[in-house]
Amino acid sequence: MAYGKMVIVEYYEPGGDYMDLKKMKLADYPLNTYDKIRFRDLDRQGHVNNAVYSQFFETGRVEYLYKVEQPLTCDHCSFVVVSNNIEYIKEITWPGTAEIGTGVTRVGHSSLIIVQGLYQNGRLKATNESVIVQMDEDTRKSFPLTDQAKELLANIVVT
Repeated sequence: MAYGKMVIVEYYEPGGDYMDLKKMKLADYPLNTYDKIRFRDLDRQGHVNNAVYSQFFETGRVEYLYKVEQPLTCDHCSFVVVSNNIEYIKEITWPGTAEIGTGVTRVGHSSLIIVQGLYQNGRLKATNESVIVQMDEDTRKSFPLTDQAKELLANIVVT
């Protein structure tokens, strides 16, 4: 794993067709959560600042990856984001909530690809595709996912 190295990833469904995240509904994602939109999230134009979208997507990832009752990492490991691609589609406004859909498209040896949709009132506002790697906290290098983690991640694969 090298930091600063550009990663180009294409996302395909099993049939070989490109997965268009813009066509997905919140209900299409196996995991759903939400975040409250705060007044302080607004920018000068009166809509939610683009940087806050990353925080919403983080909420969707972390709630599953670091569940206390069902941990996915080994004792000396953590997950790191090595690639993150957000596509901004529509503005998010205050007040309200941001609904976050999360799923996995690929589980590898030590990595996984997470796809997400960000919605407000059922309308798609942004999509996100992240490459996540499990890292050994002592060596700072990638570390293989456990069989249990792979099995749990397979349960939230989006097809």
